[in-house]
Amino acid sequence: MDIIKGPKSRFFKVRCEKCKNEQIIFGKSSSKVACLVCNKPLAEPTGGKVKIYGRVLEVLS
Repeated sequence: MDIIKGPKSRFFKVRCEKCKNEQIIFGKSSSKVACLVCNKPLAEPTGGKVKIYGRVLEVLS
């Protein structure tokens, strides 16, 4: 019996605290993620998962 594992990485819908823009980011991004509207940092890499600075609205798989 083989067990198929799902992906360990996720996408997050994040709201910028400054301009309220909603943006989808990758949970294991290797570079800094900035808001596309106001350029405020939304997430930065920590060597594995990202540290998110905005409000997480939804976890997408």
